Amino acid sequence: MDGIIDLGRLYDFYGELLTVHQRQIYEAAVYEDLSLNEIAKENGITKQGVHDLIRRCTRTMEAYEEKLHMIERFQRLQALCEETSTLCQDASLSREELAAGTEEKLQLMLQAISQD
Repeated sequence: MDGIIDLGRLYDFYGELLTVHQRQIYEAAVYEDLSLNEIAKENGITKQGVHDLIRRCTRTMEAYEEKLHMIERFQRLQALCEETSTLCQDASLSREELAAGTEEKLQLMLQAISQD
């Protein structure tokens, strides 16, 4: 994960598992878009220290995702919700087809939630 959106999503799911100091640095880099120099100056550490901390935090959160798959599950649920919404808006479906389709999507959602 390299994109700013991916980094933000990682932090949204796993940021609370970082230390307060790690969260402050990571938020400054990802959400406040401060430069490494600005963050280093504000926190009394080197630019290299900031860079290393951000990379270490990212690797730590990626390791959490590899084990827990929370983002993967969220994205699957999000896709299923969108599919269900589209299904419900399809005026050409009979009640039975709609009921069967939504039941199928609900079962898939429950499976996604309960995966270990």
